[in-house]
Amino acid sequence: MTEALKKAKDILLSDNSMTCAACGEEVFTSRERGVKPLLQLYESKKDYSKYSFADKVIGKAAAFMYVLLGVKEIYCVTISKLAAEVLKEHGIKFYCENNVPAIKNRRGDGFCPMETAVKDICQPKEAYEAIVKRLSEMRGGETHG
Repeated sequence: MTEALKKAKDILLSDNSMTCAACGEEVFTSRERGVKPLLQLYESKKDYSKYSFADKVIGKAAAFMYVLLGVKEIYCVTISKLAAEVLKEHGIKFYCENNVPAIKNRRGDGFCPMETAVKDICQPKEAYEAIVKRLSEMRGGETHG
């Protein structure tokens, strides 16, 4: 684990409301849940390939977003089996505390809608489109930005 990743992990774990932290040229933190902070970073068109990220929960949708961001290493508290496969397939080194079969929705009575939206997708760009579409559907047609 690099120093940057240790720093991102420490930032993430220092505040229970933190959901995502990244260390590189700058430090980025978010308290937004789900894939929203990753979408915002991706759509900023900034180069995150030299950043190390720490995240509370990584499902397959988030894993695809990390691929699109060009991230090389990630620490996470919980990762789904499908997310781990995506990260491995794309050569992203990751460290996790808990590996689970799938990410549950916030009510705990089903699967995460983002995980479901990309379940059968293999390409990162296609996953991004499915994520944006699902978020729009969940918001009644509103865009996510």
